[in-house]
Amino acid sequence: MMQFPQIRLQSTFAQTEIGTQQSKLEIEQPRPVLSIQQPAAELNIDRKPARLTIDQTVARSDMDLKHISRRIEEAAQQGYQDWLAGLARVSQDGDELMMIENGGHPIANQAKLNSESSMLDFNIGWIPSAGSVKLGYDPGKVEINWKTKRPVIESQINKPVISYTPGKAEVSLKQHPSLEIDFVNLKHVGINYEQSI
Repeated sequence: MMQFPQIRLQSTFAQTEIGTQQSKLEIEQPRPVLSIQQPAAELNIDRKPARLTIDQTVARSDMDLKHISRRIEEAAQQGYQDWLAGLARVSQDGDELMMIENGGHPIANQAKLNSESSMLDFNIGWIPSAGSVKLGYDPGKVEINWKTKRPVIESQINKPVISYTPGKAEVSLKQHPSLEIDFVNLKHVGINYEQSI
C-alpha cells in the first residue's frame, strides 16, 4: 500500500472577550422655593345715615295742643289786633258823632252795631287739617372706597444636581491562537539512506 506524505495543520483561532460597564446618569431636581404674600386690601366705608323729620306743629295747633310759649305769642298777637280794631272803631264812631249835625242817626246805629254779636262762618273742616303734618326725608349717602394690593411673589429656582459615571469597556484575549503542524509519511531520501521526518 502506498503511503503519501502528509502535512497536517491544526489551528485554533484567537478569541477576544469584551467586558462592558454601563454609564450611569443621575439627575436630581430640587424643588423651587416659592413664597407668596397677599397684603390685605383696604376698605373704607363712609356712611351718612338717612334722616326722617316729622313736623306736626300745625297738626297739634289744629287740635289745640299748643305749647305755652305759642299760646302766649298768639294771645299777644290777637290782643294787639283787637286793640287796633277797637281803636279804629272808636275813631270811626267819634268821627260820626262829630258830624251829627249832618243828619242821620249815628247814636242809634252805633248802639245797634255794638249790641249785636258778629256772625260766625261755619264750614266743614278737618282736624287736623290736611297737609298739617310735614314730612322730610334725607336718604343719606354711602361712599365705599377700596384699595387692592398686588401679591408679593418671591421664587428661587434650584439648579439640578447631575451625577454622571462614564461607562467603560475592557477588551481581553480569551484564547490565544495556536497552530499545530504534524508530518506524516514524510521522508528524506539521501544517498544510501532514508530518514523519516
